[in-house]
Amino acid sequence: MQLILTLFNRNLLVFLFLISLISFSSLSLSKHNAVVVTRHHLATEVGSKILQDGGNAFDAAISVAFALAVVNPSAGNIGGGGFALLYDANKKTIESIDYRERAPIKAKEDMFLDENGNVIKGLSTLSFLASGIPGTVDGMYKIHKKYGSFPISKLISPAIDLADKGFTLSKFQADYFNKNRDKFSKNPETKKIFVKKDLWKRGDLFKQKDLAKTLKRISKFGRDEFYSGETAKKIVNYFKKNGGIFTQNDFLNYQSTFKPPLCSTFIEYNICSMSLPSSGGIVLSQSLNILENFDLASYDHDSLEYNRLLTEAMRFSFADRSEFLGDADFNNFDISKITSKKYAKTLASIIKSSKSKVDIDSPGKYFTESEETTHFSIIDSNGNAVSNTYTLNTAYGSGIIAKGTGILMNNEMDDFSIKPGFPNFFGLVGSDANKVESKKAPLSSMTPTIVFQEGKPFLITGSPGGSTIISTVLQLLLNVLIFNMEIDEASKAKRVHHQWKPDVLFIENEKYLKDIDELGFDTIYRERIGETHSILFHENRYEGFADLRRPDGKAISVH
Repeated sequence: MQLILTLFNRNLLVFLFLISLISFSSLSLSKHNAVVVTRHHLATEVGSKILQDGGNAFDAAISVAFALAVVNPSAGNIGGGGFALLYDANKKTIESIDYRERAPIKAKEDMFLDENGNVIKGLSTLSFLASGIPGTVDGMYKIHKKYGSFPISKLISPAIDLADKGFTLSKFQADYFNKNRDKFSKNPETKKIFVKKDLWKRGDLFKQKDLAKTLKRISKFGRDEFYSGETAKKIVNYFKKNGGIFTQNDFLNYQSTFKPPLCSTFIEYNICSMSLPSSGGIVLSQSLNILENFDLASYDHDSLEYNRLLTEAMRFSFADRSEFLGDADFNNFDISKITSKKYAKTLASIIKSSKSKVDIDSPGKYFTESEETTHFSIIDSNGNAVSNTYTLNTAYGSGIIAKGTGILMNNEMDDFSIKPGFPNFFGLVGSDANKVESKKAPLSSMTPTIVFQEGKPFLITGSPGGSTIISTVLQLLLNVLIFNMEIDEASKAKRVHHQWKPDVLFIENEKYLKDIDELGFDTIYRERIGETHSILFHENRYEGFADLRRPDGKAISVH
């Protein structure tokens, strides 16, 4: 086995050298070939190598997920969680897996409040109480057990190599490390790894020896090593010593879950995305249902009126998100109330009746009875497809690494409504439906999505960006499905974002600021909204594109 792994690593290095000659850009592929698109070129290359060696899309996804934990530590993770859509081309079935973090057993509704009921600043984002129980390792092992074809040790091996031997930092990564220097310095273990005395610069070799050792243990001993072995013990003990509430039972009891995705129709397409505890698919479906009532193709893509329609659809959908959505195991709200075509028609008529901003004072009153995450998209030569979004929540999560693990821990507890009506890091507000409860999953905005046309994957996409994930995916879909843009054009097009609260419209194109403001919207210019990593079936070939809003991404074809 050791000889096999050594040969694999040697072949991988040769492959990475050769592939590094390709610029970071979109790549067109001939029919029936495969595509990998991720935020970081090294992770893309790892996934591509797996496909080149004969692995399937699910093998590549697992390998990419572990590799991103090394080369994209701001969001890639084994100390966080997420969601994936999994399409089996042979069986012609699609399902999702929820490997979202869960609140610790000892979590309580008021755990982030002082004796007067006020929110304690930073407690839900930067403390030892900020982390939920990570789900990524369990999720990847469950995907492997059901869909994998390669030994999982081979899939984890590239990540081990990248952590142990290191990789060179891009200018973007070096600058990002330096930008978060203060955050890293709050924890001695994190400081030891991520803080450099003379600051990081492009070309520096970044090694993560503790993380490499952890990945080796997981590779050797399997999923249980993370949840009941040495790694689990290191995390639990470290957090206990520093005021955390993790217990061994929290890790022993964690289980990710396969479940049906949320699928809906939009003109001639079938769109599948994630359901609760992610709000992504629900808000996406509601927004598309509203917009389906308008002849969108008759509008200029960059027109004021088109952007108004987008904005109003998002405002209604996010308002309902805030009021009604939470972990379905703890909240019995019937989501069909807000995803029905009938309800959407009612909302569309309200938008049509106004030429300016609609007053949305009470979510759901028109009843007739979700920034640092990462996404990757993969399709193999057999048509199997994976759309995966996972996160630590904010950049580098809580900034805490348990001694000896090298694992950056998430701060997903902030995604709960730590106090009804109080905004989280991304400005999202929520109700009791998303309050903190023991073993509950916090509401998410992650929106991994696969669009089907005539029963086959047509568009695979997703995005990081906190609450902007949903609006980003929405606009990418509209750019392709309504305006017939090619995937690079659709990805580069300017975006807008509104999430009801705060009552502000964020906009990438400055030329609309004054005009939209006259319609009653308060506007703020943002340089970047979201970041898509997508694959599109176009003219009998698959085309991949890594959003240029983030410089280190890459799309690669495998022949």
